[in-house]
Formats: sequence, structure tokens, C-alpha cells
Amino acid sequence: MPPGAVQQRTVAAERQVENHWLNDEPNTDAVFAVTGFSFAGSGQNAGMAFVHLKDWAERKGAKNRAPAVVQRAMGAYQSIRDGQAFALTPPPVQGLGSSSGFDMELVDRGGIGHAALLQARNQLLGMAAKDPLLAQVRPNGQEDTAQLHLDIDQAKAAALGVSQANINSTLSTAWGGVYVNDFLDRNRVKRVYMQGDAAFRATPEDLNRWYVRTAGGTMTPFASFADSHWTFGPARLERFNGQAAFEIQGAPAAGKSSGAAMAEMEKLAKQLPAGVGLEWTNLSYQERLSGDQAPALYAISLLVVFLCLAALYESWSVPISVLLVVPLGVVGAVIAASLRGLYNDIYFQVGLLTTIGLSAKNAILIVEFAEAAEKAGKSPYDAAMEAARLRLRPILMTSLAFVAGVTPLALSTGAGAGSQNDIGTGVVGGMISATVLAIFMVPLFFVLVRGWFKGRGKPKPAV
Repeated sequence: MPPGAVQQRTVAAERQVENHWLNDEPNTDAVFAVTGFSFAGSGQNAGMAFVHLKDWAERKGAKNRAPAVVQRAMGAYQSIRDGQAFALTPPPVQGLGSSSGFDMELVDRGGIGHAALLQARNQLLGMAAKDPLLAQVRPNGQEDTAQLHLDIDQAKAAALGVSQANINSTLSTAWGGVYVNDFLDRNRVKRVYMQGDAAFRATPEDLNRWYVRTAGGTMTPFASFADSHWTFGPARLERFNGQAAFEIQGAPAAGKSSGAAMAEMEKLAKQLPAGVGLEWTNLSYQERLSGDQAPALYAISLLVVFLCLAALYESWSVPISVLLVVPLGVVGAVIAASLRGLYNDIYFQVGLLTTIGLSAKNAILIVEFAEAAEKAGKSPYDAAMEAARLRLRPILMTSLAFVAGVTPLALSTGAGAGSQNDIGTGVVGGMISATVLAIFMVPLFFVLVRGWFKGRGKPKPAV
């Protein structure tokens, strides 16, 4: 809700949210709403609701899955004119953030101050709202609000015999509440809290109705040594690594990946004034780390396979004909994932690593027999053709068996199906392309590699 909104306004907005989930959304099982607290902060103008959906067996089809349910909720929330509401899905990894999508911190690196940083944040939110690659970009924090600043005249307080400790104690007890002790009620221990009645702490003028005990035991009113005035500032101080910051959350647009959304946010952040930086946090930070490690992981995998094959064949040239088939499997995995609308996430990358090993396996079956036939005196061409003919049945049997075993992952539904679909689709697509193309291409690679290296090894004729 807007800064300073009272609890009654927040409850009225929450009733609209509850009405959508209980009456308009058939996939809702239960709703639990809380007023005065949210992941963005606490206060009378904050609230949140936890929605429990029905079991997977009762929610058939894409229109009943969580992403579709969230999209319908965001459309219904447009009718809430008194505040802002967002429908969010939980993060894939519990404990890393409060929702799915991306999570970033806009950091004051140049000491530009709170006002300039707030202006930069609003500029970034305005650009993100117009970007077609982004959705639900929002600040995850409380907006600046009106604050009552209390000025204590230390000289007057000392002259009246009022200590700072008594002033603080009176304010915190009467206006904020304080725990006193416990008492036993019907065999249950309950706590006792002391606080001023609401009628005597509703307005700033009520402060003058309170008294503080002096050193002599008499009572003196706040008006005799204190004054108040209104200011405007942050409800809480947000820091990231010791620097002033604003947390911003968002999600990719429909059909876009989180990596594309993060890259777009970095592009928009470069247009902000100097002194403002961007840092990824929570799950986005882990995603960026894992994404940066992917090229090195692929390179190490190929290097390990090459060294193992070099030791197996006792040759540096023969493994090259095996590794040339790896791109054939990768192409099939990428095409299969693209046709199903899947993303290049961590699960798909696991499937790619599996495809590298499976593609090399088919090539090994042919190259090993071709090398043995070549040692028996046959030409590279005849050796490759004989090996392909002899190993055709084992290649088809093992490949089809593996594809059949992974197909349930690619077709799975229900909880956790997203990660299973990513791995299964990548492996099935890569295995099919590597099998079909390897039968024809591996003999060609073997002949080309053997001929090229033999040609380079022959001494040049003397002139």
C-alpha cells in the first residue's frame, strides 16, 4: 500500500486478493493472508497471502500450472487501485530468495546519497517497465515515508532533573511496548506486555500528555524539554556489503529465460548515473556463477575424453575422429530443446555433458574396430566401412535402449517435471542425432583424419 496507509486499507485490499483466489481461481485449495508483514518489510501498509494450490492430479494441462495461474492473478490484481499486488511463485531452491525470477541489488558505490540512489532506482524501474523482455520488476523494500522526529533539549532536561535513560524508557514502554514478566493462567505460562492505551498515542500531540519521572521523584511533561517535527525518509536502512542499496526483484517475460532477463537488467543498469552499481544476490548470484563455469566445464570434459582415448589407442590422431562426432549430438540436443520451448538452464547443461559421453561412445565402437582392421592390412576406407557394418547392430541396440530409458524423463509431468524434462529432452535429442549421423559420419571422420595425419608424416621428396 502507499506509505502511511492504515491497516484498514491494507485489509480491504487483501480482501480483494482473497476474493480472486477463492472465487475466481478454480485451482486454489486454501489461502492464508497476513496483515502487517511481508517479505518487503513490516508495517500497517504491508501484507501477504500464501496460496496453496490443489494436487497435481487435479490440475491437468498447461493452463492449470503455476505460471498460468500467476498470469491470471496478475491480470486480476489490476483492479486493485489502492495499492500494488504481485503474484509470485516460490524460488526453485528454498532459502535462496523469496520468489522465482531474478534478484539484484542496486548499490551506491560512489556515495551519491539516498535521494540520488532512489532517483536512479525509479529510473531503472521505469525503463524495465517498458522492456518487452522483463516482467514484474519491482522494489523489494519499503518506500520512504513520513516520520516524526523528536528533538530532546538536553540542557532543559538536565535542569529539570530528567535523565536520558528515563526519557528513552518512557518512550519505548508507552509507545512501543515492553515485555514485563510471565504469569500462570490455567496451567499455561503467558507473557505480560505493557504499553500505553491507543487513545493516548494516536497523534503526535499525544506526546505532550505523557510525563517523565525526574531524579527527585516528581513528574515533568515532555512538552517542557522536547519538541517534534515531521521529516521524510526511509522506513528502514537497506545495506548490501556495507553499502547503501535497494533490492529489486523481477521475472523474465513469457517465453524468455532468466539469463536473458538478467542480461537485459545489466544493459539497463549501464544507463544509470555514475556511482550506481549492480550486484546479483540469492539465486541469481548462484545462477551467474554456474553460468560462467559452463564453458570451462565443457572444455575440461572434452579434454578428459581426449586424454582417455589417446591412452586407449596410444595415438594422438585417432581420438580426433571420435571427438568430431560430439557436435552432432549437441546439435540434436539443442534442436530438441528448442522445439519444446526449453531453456539452457543447469539441468539442460547436465544433459549436454551426458550427450558428450554418449556421442563419443558410439564413435568408439566404430573407430576401435576400424583401427584393428587397418592394422590387419586394410586401407583406412575399407577398415572404416567394415567397422561401420560390424558395429551397426550394437550401436542401434545400445542407443535405442538408452533413449527408451530416458524417454520417461522427457515426458514426465507433475512436481519436479521441469528439471526432468530438461535433462530427458536434451539427452534424447542428442542421442538420436548422434546415433543417426554417427553411422555415416564417423567412418568419414576416421578416413579423413588418418589420411591427413599420414600425409603430414610423410617426408617430402628430395629436389
